[in-house]
Amino acid sequence: MHRLSALATLVLLIALFSFGNPAFLSVNNGLTILLQTSVIGLLAIGMTLVIITGGIDLSVGSVLALAGVVAGLAIKAGAPVPLGMALGVAAGAACGAVNGFVITKMRITPFVATLGMMMVARGLALQLTGAAPISRLGNTFGTLGNGSLFRIVEEGANGFPRVVFPGIPYPVILLAVLALGGAYLLNRRSIGRHIYAVGSNEEAARLSGVRVDATKIWAYTASGALAGVAGMVLMSRLVTVQPNEGVMYELDAIAASVIGGASLMGGVGSISGSMIGAFIIGVLRNGLNMAGTSAFIQQIVIGVVVIAAVFIDQMRNRQ
Repeated sequence: MHRLSALATLVLLIALFSFGNPAFLSVNNGLTILLQTSVIGLLAIGMTLVIITGGIDLSVGSVLALAGVVAGLAIKAGAPVPLGMALGVAAGAACGAVNGFVITKMRITPFVATLGMMMVARGLALQLTGAAPISRLGNTFGTLGNGSLFRIVEEGANGFPRVVFPGIPYPVILLAVLALGGAYLLNRRSIGRHIYAVGSNEEAARLSGVRVDATKIWAYTASGALAGVAGMVLMSRLVTVQPNEGVMYELDAIAASVIGGASLMGGVGSISGSMIGAFIIGVLRNGLNMAGTSAFIQQIVIGVVVIAAVFIDQMRNRQ
């Protein structure tokens, strides 16, 4: 019911904004929303896995920036673009693994552990770059973020190229593939059942033979890796590595997961619900932008939506 209500909210928002501005339903604006939502959606997949275990990951925004910096430095050093991006994703996964190790082996609460990683990763990104952007990474670096599948361009009457169909952006395809993969793991594989079991009742899961620590480390590693992937998409769109990118992105990822039905108490959540939550945030931001609403008001609106979603979650838990 929570997921259905979130979907109904998304449809209502689309209808409301399209009524206020006919350009909202244009193909170009739809592609803009998809591109803007892809980064938050990637972060929300990993965040959902962590929240279902009963944890939280405040470091994904900083890990996103650090992964971009690692990839940018590797490419500047002469590594091929695919290898550089792979190293960036690996750096994100390493940060997530450290989070999981600190939480499970050192018995530090997820809030404090990931808050520390948030500061460490951001500090590393700024130190490695001297707080300066890394540019001139080549056109190939921008393919992932700016390329599209099935793009159709023809020569116009004036001799200039004319875009017939802009194509499906690569970040959207990547988001769809990883979302389907995450849903498959959660619903069809043993690791998914273990994640739900750990979040529902950790002690009962341990007595049932579930390797609780390994499951948590896996979830945080996956969250870090997905933050690395999101970093590759974002930096590729900019065709420049910005060490200051990703600030407050962790809050958007948490908001998307909670709006989509994930419970902060653990044991409840789904990838499909988180995708709906991510698109609610994306549609809200885009529609308010088109209406000329300031960025400060947008933050207020999204904050109110998050509070309402958490309140509904608390009411559900009481019942």
